[in-house]
Amino acid sequence: MLKINDQISIEDWELTEQFVRSSGPGGQNVNKVSTAVELRFEAARSPNLPDSVKNRLRRIAGRKWTKEGAIVIQVEDTRSQARNRDIARERLAEMILKACEKPKRRIPTKPTKGSQRRRLQAKKERGEVKALRGRVEGD
Repeated sequence: MLKINDQISIEDWELTEQFVRSSGPGGQNVNKVSTAVELRFEAARSPNLPDSVKNRLRRIAGRKWTKEGAIVIQVEDTRSQARNRDIARERLAEMILKACEKPKRRIPTKPTKGSQRRRLQAKKERGEVKALRGRVEGD
């Protein structure tokens, strides 16, 4: 069981781990040992996540979110299978914690009269500078 916070914990049956061969350095070890981990979490079907968290999680996960509603995290950072497994679980927990935070509501503001006046004055001055550019007609 993966504990996210006081309200949310993920059961083992919701997580699927698959170990595959890792690319990159590692010598002969790379060709023999499956150290890379592919962690799959069925987020859309998870009974432990509220719908609001699922929606935010879908946006946060981005390309890691599959069409079936699962999150797939691949880790091949270290040469240790156990360490890669822990890293994958940590990344999933971080992602879910981030999705638990409600975004602050944006309060739209108006520009002040002074800032509008300054902006228009700057545009006018810039336009005058540009208007002075051009061909010089000589006699």
